[in-house]
Amino acid sequence: MHHRSLELWQHAHDFGQGARRAAEQRTLVVIAITGTMMVVEIAAGLFFGSMALLADGLHMASHAAALGISAFAYVYARRHAYDPCFSFGTGKANALGGFTGAVLLAVFALLMAGERLNRLIHPVPIAFNQAILVAVLGLVVNGVSMFSLGHESHEHHHHDESSDHEHTHHHGDHNLRSAYLHVLADALTSLLAIFALLTAKYLHMNWMDPLMGIVGAIMVSRWSLGLLRLTSAVLLDRQAPAHIQTVVKDSIERHNDNRVADLHLWSVGPGIYAAIVSVISRVPQSPDWYKTLIPSSLGLVHVTVEVHCCPGEG
Repeated sequence: MHHRSLELWQHAHDFGQGARRAAEQRTLVVIAITGTMMVVEIAAGLFFGSMALLADGLHMASHAAALGISAFAYVYARRHAYDPCFSFGTGKANALGGFTGAVLLAVFALLMAGERLNRLIHPVPIAFNQAILVAVLGLVVNGVSMFSLGHESHEHHHHDESSDHEHTHHHGDHNLRSAYLHVLADALTSLLAIFALLTAKYLHMNWMDPLMGIVGAIMVSRWSLGLLRLTSAVLLDRQAPAHIQTVVKDSIERHNDNRVADLHLWSVGPGIYAAIVSVISRVPQSPDWYKTLIPSSLGLVHVTVEVHCCPGEG
């Protein structure tokens, strides 16, 4: 067989991962915002001797590191998109970035809960005016960052573990979701801190500050666990949502006497899937014929079909 004839049956496996995503640029903008605020707060904290500013600056540094992981995942996926070492492209770098960010978010929640529990048991004097100023600055910066990321709000709905509903969001950009949750967690921390500090200052309820910190830690941990479930499902090649499986199966079985004996359908990147379909038929057609039956709107980018002849019953 001539080499040119062989090329007709070959195709690239980048699946669009080589293109620069808009989310990559938005993440870089947020890193610049967070990094600038971090430097300003640390410098001001050292210059004015403010522990509150210094602590928040170091806290910003942890989120900047997490956002840096998200940016790295975008760049890595783009630069290695055409590397033949990756069987199905680099789309899962997105889920891996999201998974890593979710782990860091869980660690952040644990540290926040531990610190606030210690404050609840061993109260310390609070410099209210400085602390409120830092919290307001943090809320403003994170509000700008959330706007810059422009993340879809429906991505953050609670997923019911008892149903397949939680897996219907596999098409989402988990890397962007991770970056957004870090910014959202920071904004929530600032908002709860403002409420708690005002309550403590004017109503002398100093225990509200550590209590609100614990409430925030619980909420952040729930977000991180949700993202861990979603990203780990992609990394472990969990079957695609049931409704996509049903469409693939029905599109083949509604023609002639075809039956789908085996179906593997998994995510290989944001919004894209690979599939291996085993078909049994008394009058088998070519694999390409079966591929044309599957709707192109499902986002299947790599489909392998094996066909078996089922002899008629005597």
